[in-house]
Amino acid sequence: MVRVRFAPSPTGNLHIGGARTALFNWLFSQSQKGKFILRIEDTDKERSRKEFVDEILLSLKWLGFKWDELYYQSERFDRYRQQADKLLKSGSAYIEKSPEGKEAVIFKVTAQKIKVNDLIRGDIEFDSSLIKDQVLIKSDGTPTYNFACVIDDAEMDITHIIRGDDHISNTPKQLLFYEALGFPLPSFAHLPLIMGMEGGRLSKRTGATAISDYRKMGYLPEALVNYLLLLSWAPGDNREIISMDEAVGLFDIKNVNKTAATFDLKKLDWVNNQYLKNADPQKLFDDLLPLLIEKQYIAEQGFDKGYIIELIKLFQARLPRLNDFLDWADFFFLEEIRIDPLAQEKFLSRDLSKEFKLFISGLEGLSDFSVENIEKSFRDLVGRLNIEAKTLIHPLRVALTGKTIGPGLFELVYYLGLERTKRRLLKWAK
Repeated sequence: MVRVRFAPSPTGNLHIGGARTALFNWLFSQSQKGKFILRIEDTDKERSRKEFVDEILLSLKWLGFKWDELYYQSERFDRYRQQADKLLKSGSAYIEKSPEGKEAVIFKVTAQKIKVNDLIRGDIEFDSSLIKDQVLIKSDGTPTYNFACVIDDAEMDITHIIRGDDHISNTPKQLLFYEALGFPLPSFAHLPLIMGMEGGRLSKRTGATAISDYRKMGYLPEALVNYLLLLSWAPGDNREIISMDEAVGLFDIKNVNKTAATFDLKKLDWVNNQYLKNADPQKLFDDLLPLLIEKQYIAEQGFDKGYIIELIKLFQARLPRLNDFLDWADFFFLEEIRIDPLAQEKFLSRDLSKEFKLFISGLEGLSDFSVENIEKSFRDLVGRLNIEAKTLIHPLRVALTGKTIGPGLFELVYYLGLERTKRRLLKWAK
């Protein structure tokens, strides 16, 4: 059975690179009907933190990567020592004492050519004569990364190691350990790096943000996963939006790109919008509710849920991020709105008292205050005034919302209601 693992270190939060590695391991395991193993590599006692463990686990769950088994390296120190002792007894390792008398276990590297068939990159050759003797157990008793990694992968029956290509340099060292301990070799696949738009590794400015932060910014998990998949793989037929169920059926690790991927935040926004426009407004409401309360747009109790869901429907087809709703729709929740100064100068600098009052009068005369009737009243008015619709639409929008873009004028008047519409427009009518 195929068994893969994702092995994050809890010395920081889960970021884009790690999330994509987790995705490709999870996706490969699902496509092969195998197991996805999660291993927390917490041997660094000084830098490992429980809050990072919690964040990693929560982020993986949010992304939908369910693991079949969970291990912590900190609980396996005895196993690393036992395997190091085997290498000492076989003569493959030796003891090195520090000036303080503490002992470290060192592996003897023998000169040889090492070859590995990478499932993504093809054959890769290494010359071990360029590698110095390797520390297995440090003088403080903790195992080194490469040694603990090999012991865990072997004892957890990992069949395929899928990781970033920054680990390629670790591969020959690990293969030497596999050979010395008589462990069967797994298959290797090294994913290309993710670069920023301007080249170079991701920085916080170019996308190296914690997954939990993307969640807070209003990205949907299925959208983020879809985008991560596109960074190094494509479903074909120029498709970019694909569900994970579909991807499982199409995925082949050998079709992963070899070249570095570029993280484009604008493209992520586009993908997120594709999911937002088709999302269940009820689900979006559930995600937005705590933010609306935090912003004091609504009270914790007594709000009109149905009304808010209707507002979400007005905006969701245009939102790049769910949290943008808080800014784009603020005029529905605030009594006093902020008018964009440039918009005010462009659309409200002339006296519109006559037009605004006539528009209000038309609304007051409606027996059925509906979107259709609001539009009919408006069309009748511009016809009587013999002006183009846009001549009045833009000033009305700015006066009512403070913005130049947003939902259709007639929908926003309907959801603002007659009284709020009158109050806002009369502020500009002399």
